[in-house]
Amino acid sequence: MSSRNHSAVPEAREAMDRFKYEVASELGVPLKHGYNGDLTSYQNGSVGGYMVKKMIAEQEKLMAGK
Repeated sequence: MSSRNHSAVPEAREAMDRFKYEVASELGVPLKHGYNGDLTSYQNGSVGGYMVKKMIAEQEKLMAGK
């Protein structure tokens, strides 16, 4: 079975990791490299959710020509 943890654009993985830590910092979530099992699902979910929200907002700007 293939892994679900893959990128559509593998070259973007490093940028996405930087983005993830940037968002975690903005939200005050103490995300660190390596094991983060001490964080709650709410904390981890808030990082992922906010990443999606920011990516959608940026794409909407691009589509609107701004």
